[in-house]
Amino acid sequence: MARLRRLAVICAALLVLPLAGCIQPLYAPAGFGLDSAPLAAELQSVAVDEIPQRLGHYVRNELIFGLNGTGSQPPPRYRLMVVLRERVQTPILDTVTGRATSATVIVDAEYRLVTIPDEVEVTKGIAFNIASYDRFSNRFSNVRAARDAEIRNARVIADSIRTRIATVLATRLSPVPAPAVVRY
Repeated sequence: MARLRRLAVICAALLVLPLAGCIQPLYAPAGFGLDSAPLAAELQSVAVDEIPQRLGHYVRNELIFGLNGTGSQPPPRYRLMVVLRERVQTPILDTVTGRATSATVIVDAEYRLVTIPDEVEVTKGIAFNIASYDRFSNRFSNVRAARDAEIRNARVIADSIRTRIATVLATRLSPVPAPAVVRY
């Protein structure tokens, strides 16, 4: 019985082994030479446009820090435009008082990354997040809880956009493999 189990584990390992070469770290250098440009330098060259409203301020600051947390100012090669839509829903009402006991802040972010000199679209997409918070009888507590939900949304959305942009830029940096020839 133990021998059969050991054989099954070895077979499973041998089946999974070919997939080990398919995984490439996202932030690894693009090539194997001294002239390879790392993804971090490419991300630092993304300029983030102004985003209106308070939530836009939070998202923009999180994006700037996530894309270029070094404080350096390399010349921008890409421009990131983000349009935000925010709405608040109060799904749960107290039947006695008629007041909402919780609220949900829903944010949709439509983003578009273009090259700066010729405005060629690199990628675009929609990121969204939902954050809920409890409502209280104190007005200040409600305002602060709503703002905390906005900040949580901003962090998640900025991280999602940064990861998607990093994935696209990493594929642009990696050399294109030669197509496999299948012979029958």
